[in-house]
Amino acid sequence: MNDKIRVGLIGAGYWGPNLARNFEEMPEAELVAAADKNLARLERLSARYPKIQTFSSHKDLFSLGLDAVVIATPPATHYQIAKDCIEHNLHVLIEKPIALISKDVESLIEVAENRKRVLMVGHTFEYNKAVQKIREMIDSGELGDIYYIDAVRTNLGLFQPDINVLWDLAPHDLSIVLYLLGQMPSSVASHGGSFVLNNYNIHDLAYTHLSFSNGVVANIRVSWLDPSKTRQVTVVGSKKMLIYDDVALEKVKVFDKGVDIHLDTDNYGTFQAHYRYGDIVTPHISWEEPLRLECEHFAECIMQGTRPLSDGYSGLRVVKLLEAADWSLNNHGQVVDMQAELFEVNQKVISLAGD
Repeated sequence: MNDKIRVGLIGAGYWGPNLARNFEEMPEAELVAAADKNLARLERLSARYPKIQTFSSHKDLFSLGLDAVVIATPPATHYQIAKDCIEHNLHVLIEKPIALISKDVESLIEVAENRKRVLMVGHTFEYNKAVQKIREMIDSGELGDIYYIDAVRTNLGLFQPDINVLWDLAPHDLSIVLYLLGQMPSSVASHGGSFVLNNYNIHDLAYTHLSFSNGVVANIRVSWLDPSKTRQVTVVGSKKMLIYDDVALEKVKVFDKGVDIHLDTDNYGTFQAHYRYGDIVTPHISWEEPLRLECEHFAECIMQGTRPLSDGYSGLRVVKLLEAADWSLNNHGQVVDMQAELFEVNQKVISLAGD
């Protein structure tokens, strides 16, 4: 390998330019080429980065001596493009979701392991310093026993023609919940509505409920049909509570609030609720762009031959949950027992808690 990792970008649409900027600015990487079927997108990218080569097909990148590619194409194309690239001995970073079918993800993992290539999925929030701070607080016991997590991710659009709002927005919050709790849920249920694209049966609103074997529950609301952009996660523990607001200046606020129940032995076993109202603290978080940290981690894993934090198995866990939630969404909110189909992923990978 050269001193710099030679990178190709596949997909120059909505998210592709952000990836291009990061790899172009990283001293350990060199953005060599980009591929996209849309000529106008390539022209805009070339205007900003005149040195890169541009192509209409990802297969044109295979003769350039690249080390890696980053894929930011529509999710339905992820599997085949990634498989082609890995089979040409390229390390691969794929934007979320890693694929739309869990069997396809398992295939990518197998090919990558056989070829000894890095396979990584863009679960960007796992590289977010605020989310990492929350996990530290959970692991240290500062919040006490976790009762529940509530996540909201809404905005007006962007409506997708081939996937519903679950597949578009929920991968972020599913990856956050798994990262924070370190385990897979025991059951999943989802319900919602298809209002704007009801003729196409594409849901633009979904409420997903996750139940965990230790009693923790998590709720995720995602919507393309909301008046405001909201990116918020609430974590409630027995000692403290917190709110993470990704669009706020102060990302994390910790509330020293809670309630304790005491039995009144003099009054036939009735209980009294004692409420705690303490300080609200905003932890200091040294802000770094999560996408930059994600890209740097990808490069580091290539250079050192290490397993990414958000590796193929991480992508598989999220796709398994999306499949279950999507099935429930289209079957009147029926509960999916995740234990009844004990996923091979849980047996193959180091426990989440050890990641």
